[in-house]
Amino acid sequence: MTTGPHSEYRRAKRRRATHDIAVIDNMTEQVVGKIGNLSESGVLLILGAPPCADALYQLRFDLPVGGGRPLEVEVGAHELWQGDAAAPGQVWAGFRFIDVAANSLEHIRQWVDQPGSDYV
Repeated sequence: MTTGPHSEYRRAKRRRATHDIAVIDNMTEQVVGKIGNLSESGVLLILGAPPCADALYQLRFDLPVGGGRPLEVEVGAHELWQGDAAAPGQVWAGFRFIDVAANSLEHIRQWVDQPGSDYV
């Protein structure tokens, strides 16, 4: 079992995104990537360019829940690691959430717990 300061972030149930969910950097208003998987404590993103190592980001994305209107989520996130993806020019990066509003956390939980979800 992994121990250490970040081990609690890996305990949360992580749902794999089975379709594209765009992630926007609130500071630049640019789409920076899409979600690979998501938990209430962090996110794995696939990006077209490497993020700044060990940097803080303000991110937002819409989570589709059921047949209803997507739920908007805003988070403060800390980049923990990054590496080359299988596709040329793409990068995987792991972020832990450092600031999540209560309603955004509830939206993430609803999305992660939807019936038929694919978990990592």
